[in-house]
Amino acid sequence: MTGGVFMLSITGQIESAEFHGFDNIYCKYCFVYGSDWVVTSGLEEGISQIVKKSRDERQLFVWNFPLEITFKSTNPHGWPQLVVSVYGLDVFGNDVVRGYGLCHLPIAAGVHKKTLAMFVPESTSLLQKLTCWLTGRRPEYVDPRVLAMGEGRE
Repeated sequence: MTGGVFMLSITGQIESAEFHGFDNIYCKYCFVYGSDWVVTSGLEEGISQIVKKSRDERQLFVWNFPLEITFKSTNPHGWPQLVVSVYGLDVFGNDVVRGYGLCHLPIAAGVHKKTLAMFVPESTSLLQKLTCWLTGRRPEYVDPRVLAMGEGRE
């Protein structure tokens, strides 16, 4: 008996974000998926333009950043996840992480709207916290893909 394959096609956008206390931010995204999955078309990662927050009462950062990718797989193990990293410039002009978020791609056909909770890693020691405060740089992941993996997250 021969096994079949199925396709997962995603078309959407990273629409907007709420980050209070910041201006001029941009986002990076990447897809993380299991070993049985193959990208047949589209981009696995990307980076948006820098945006300023809106001047209305909502104070949103609006990207409307398009995503389009198609996967092929023989089983659902390792279902694709979207990892989003948001960065901004600090007072000295350095890129500083403003937040990380992730979500599994929808399993049902149709129109879906996902809201990602964003977080920033915390320093583990008092010395690291002091160094972060003095330099204005927060701890960040070398590779944000680790968020979607079970191992190495501690």
